[in-house]
Amino acid sequence: MGHVIVTGFVSLDGIVTDPDGSGGTPAGGWAFRHGPETHGGDKFRLGELMDTGVLLLGKNTWQLFSKLWPNRTDEFSTRMNKMAKVVASHTLTDLSAFPNSTLMKGSLADYVRSEPRTIAVTGSVSVIRALQAADLVDEYRLMTLPSVVGSGEKMFGPSDHPLHLRLESVVPAGAASLATYVR
Repeated sequence: MGHVIVTGFVSLDGIVTDPDGSGGTPAGGWAFRHGPETHGGDKFRLGELMDTGVLLLGKNTWQLFSKLWPNRTDEFSTRMNKMAKVVASHTLTDLSAFPNSTLMKGSLADYVRSEPRTIAVTGSVSVIRALQAADLVDEYRLMTLPSVVGSGEKMFGPSDHPLHLRLESVVPAGAASLATYVR
């Protein structure tokens, strides 16, 4: 099994819902109010993982990304388009809109346990929650922004089991901070 890294934009109050405003929620777009230096480029420090790993996405995040990335030609977007992508969906059939995308076969847990490459998960709260429930997340890279959103889904939902991580690093990123937590 490869290493599983969850990345995400998180508000000060722990909300992950609609950081870019594409979901049309009342508070949507909160992450993008802080300028491109906060969210542009490889802010989650994926680096060579973009060449050697796989991006695991749920249906909604894949649909959003498939409209966003293929039309861009900067260095990060080119790497994002070339990156292997696996989509956890039972309803999508045509993945041609976003290069190098394939449908996940079998259950999410079985896929993750059988994937030898490092897996990065971004957005896709339902996928993250399923991985958390199966205790399959090895690392979190959370970009915390100075916004209090008030309502929406949180990165960590109610859980029967405490989770204790080790802070590996914190780096400034524009108005935000990127904290990396590992098992």
